[in-house]
Amino acid sequence: MNLNLKNRNALVCGSTQGIGKASAMALAEQGANVTLIARNEEKLKKVLAELPNTYQNHNYIVADFQNPEELGEKVAICLNTVGTYHILINNTGGPPSGAILTADLESFESAFTQHLKSNHVLVQTVVPGMKESDFGRIINIISTSVKQPLDGLGVSNTIRGAVANWSKTLANELAEYGITVNNILPGATATSRLSEIISNKAEKTDKTVEEISKGMKNSIPAKRFAQPGEIANAVVFLASEAASYITGVNLPVDGGRTKSL
Repeated sequence: MNLNLKNRNALVCGSTQGIGKASAMALAEQGANVTLIARNEEKLKKVLAELPNTYQNHNYIVADFQNPEELGEKVAICLNTVGTYHILINNTGGPPSGAILTADLESFESAFTQHLKSNHVLVQTVVPGMKESDFGRIINIISTSVKQPLDGLGVSNTIRGAVANWSKTLANELAEYGITVNNILPGATATSRLSEIISNKAEKTDKTVEEISKGMKNSIPAKRFAQPGEIANAVVFLASEAASYITGVNLPVDGGRTKSL
């Protein structure tokens, strides 16, 4: 099975921590030239220095996903040097937790901008080059909530569902050009996002962080949380030639937690 990504250029969003960073590392290990995107330049520089680099040219872009227009402009400028992005990993921090009934309109608007609008602008920016190359991989890191909404994540459940349907529509439009569009649905993964969710649940239930964590693990058939690198393994596969006939799917990487097929 050929997972080699030599001579492929990858744009990885939210790549200074968690799943985004792990994905950037894994893509670089397979030979891809990686462009990191995040808001914090110091963190970007640190991750850039850590990327495996045998012969590649890695770089970074400082951008805020709350400003899709500026994000698109910065990526377009970078394209003048890179030429084509063959791989796009859409990934950014999830909306704050909370019940949907008490969510304000600003929370929905902010999440919609950060996730769907920014994803869309990036796709519009990189797809012309993918079409010219007859190769493209668009991979969206979203959530198992598109199959089974998660309690206490009202805004996230709503926006993730919108991104999943946007992605499926896009997959159908781009398949004839050799461009695949897929969603990875991580389960509970050992990241700062999960730590935040556990802490919030502990505060609301008068339980300890350890008790909440144990309860969550017990709800997973694998009885443990995923490591970011395990999600990144799925990213590499979907980005490779080996996955050329897989498009428009939602791939749970969740240790069996999602109860629906």
